[in-house]
Amino acid sequence: MSDTVTPKFLGENSPLPSSPEEAELDYVPNPRAGQLFMVRFAAPEFTSLCPVTGQPDFAHLVIDYAPGETIVESKSLKLFLGSFRNHCGFHEDVTVGIGQRLFEEMNPKWLRIGGYWYPRGGIPIDVFWQSGAAPEGLWVPDQGVSSYRGRG
Repeated sequence: MSDTVTPKFLGENSPLPSSPEEAELDYVPNPRAGQLFMVRFAAPEFTSLCPVTGQPDFAHLVIDYAPGETIVESKSLKLFLGSFRNHCGFHEDVTVGIGQRLFEEMNPKWLRIGGYWYPRGGIPIDVFWQSGAAPEGLWVPDQGVSSYRGRG
């Protein structure tokens, strides 16, 4: 992979894709290939739609990964996550689907996603997925999102 890859969306006027399937994730060469480190993305205002009622569901997503040869370009990730605003899916399908797509396309050494969903029907749902055990020696801090506690 060339070190002079130009990201497709960075610095461009990029409309929000209408669906996750339409969204294109952009990957660029890892500037520290060969090093073991972790990258974290937090999306505290993630939204998708309930597949039964069509009402919005809200979550705080945390994506952690140890890059391999590539890293995900953050603007393309933002557009991809935003494309779920009109997507109907259960919390489990949405959370795991995001993690699996990133893992399959980017091929990192390791990836995990935590979906901390706000209550619907009085029940908060937290969904977690990871590609496997974290590589030995990787610093993996707590995701820092508390389970839902209501008002206090």
